[in-house]
Order: sequence, then C-alpha cells, then structure tokens
Amino acid sequence: MNLLLIAEESAGARLVRLLAPGPHRVVAVLTSPPEAGPGTVWNLARQVGFETWPARLVKDPAFADRLRTAEVDLILNAHSLYIIPAAVLEAARIGAFNLHPGPLPRYAGLNTVSWAIYRGETDYGVTLHWMEADIDTGHIAGQAQFPIEESDTALTLAARCVREGVPLALELLETAARDPAAIPRIPQDLGQREYFGKQVPNGGRLDWSRPAREIWNFLRACDYMPYASPWGHPKTSLDMDELAVVRGALTGRAAEATPAGTVGEAAADGVLVACADEWLLVREVLVNGRPASAAELLRAGQKLGWG
Repeated sequence: MNLLLIAEESAGARLVRLLAPGPHRVVAVLTSPPEAGPGTVWNLARQVGFETWPARLVKDPAFADRLRTAEVDLILNAHSLYIIPAAVLEAARIGAFNLHPGPLPRYAGLNTVSWAIYRGETDYGVTLHWMEADIDTGHIAGQAQFPIEESDTALTLAARCVREGVPLALELLETAARDPAAIPRIPQDLGQREYFGKQVPNGGRLDWSRPAREIWNFLRACDYMPYASPWGHPKTSLDMDELAVVRGALTGRAAEATPAGTVGEAAADGVLVACADEWLLVREVLVNGRPASAAELLRAGQKLGWG
C-alpha cells in the first residue's frame, strides 16, 4: 500500500519510526522543513530513508495531481495544522485520515488537551477519523478513551494521546491493506460537537476570585514544560509588574475571609495565595518573562491582581 504521511511533533516522529521497517511504501513524509520550524520529523524521516516534502506543498493547486501520479492509496495526518483541501483528500484511493488528540465530537479544533484540563474533565480520548472538507467532522475510524489523572498536565495528557493514538493508526493501516471496506465509518453526533479555536480562557489572565481548583486547572492546562505552551502561562500582576504563574498546587486549606489574590505565608517550596475558597501554593513564576522564585519575590500581605 502506498502511503503519504503528513506529520509533525511527537506523534509524527513516532509514526515515522514505526513505519520505517513496515510493509507499506511511504511515498513521502509531508512535514515542516528545518528552516520553517524544529524540523525534527523532517530530519528523522531523512535518516530512515523516507523522501520528505515541505508541508506547504499541501496548498499547491497541483498537489492533488502529484498524489494521483504517485498512486497514493491512503493519507495519514498526524498533528499537522495545515487545512488540507478537499481535492487533496480525494486524491487518495482509499481515503485520508486524521489522528486528533481529543474525543470527537466533544473536543474538536485546537489545544483541546488544554481545554479539557481547564474545564476539569476526568476522562478524555483520542480519535482517528476520516477527513473531509470541514475540520474534525468526518466519520470515526477508531477511538480510545482514558482517564485524566490529577497529576496530569497538558504535556503528559498530550503524550498519552500519542501513546493511545498511534496504535489506532497502525491498526487502520493493517485493515486498509487487508480490506479497505472494513475500515469503520461511525458517524459523529455533531449535535454534541464543540469547536475550539485559538482563543485562551480569560484572555490568559488569572482571576483569583475563582475557586482554587479552577485556577490550578488553568495552570495545569498551560503546563507544557519544558516546552513552550500555546497558551503561554496565566498572568497576574504585582504592583506595576506582570507575573506569569507557571506551576502551583492545591493545599486544601481554607482561605477563610482573606481577600482573593492576597499573598500569605511562605512554604518550603513556594508561597500561598488566597483564592475564593482555599489557599493555592504558587511554586514557579515569571517576572516580565524571566524566571523567578515565588518564595523570594512575594511577601505576605501583597495583593496579586487581574493584570
């Protein structure tokens, strides 16, 4: 079977490694070249002997004809952010499939891992679906469900999506090679669909008048450390300075009548800040974009603001 792999990030890298010794012919790996980004998948694909094409080719009006000439049977898309034209999707003999890091139809669009943690979800999933012109609306070809742990950050949950999603993609390829008609086509209940764009909750600002758990979820949802977060880190203010809170922890200690945003006592690994109901332990902050120790920066009685 002739396969076009469109791939970025860790999911793309993992698929490149697993497909290198496989039975399918990878016509090319469509990915970001080094000069346009990290280039990790590009370099890895070259190392294992795959031809690489720049991701921007997907916008070329002649690209669909190129795929037909190459007799591509199946397109597999893993974490590419390019919107693929319908003509390209239709150029593959069997079809085009997307590995989406979220449970469809409830979490369609961008940064869905972060949105799920921010909203306090306790279960999540990853979906492999048929691609069509509309984003994340195609029939489901495979899906895996799993819990969100309280220790999860956006990074660890995204990694779980890769671990659970890649086997779905490999199973798809086996089924497609054996009997394309056996690939599942489970319609999505689009009445349950919610699409997320590039927006960030609260404009990326912390509201200390909210419950501690909501604020803690916001911190976890932004935590891709040591990698950059697409949402940045939630911001607050101290006097004239802008702070970003990188990490924190729940304490379970009632803040009683302390005004929200008030800095409390220092702890062994941070400083307490009052939320609507409890004290939140603030561990790591950025001051005007630079790392700083919360324990050294913040003093009891100071007030953190909206920003």
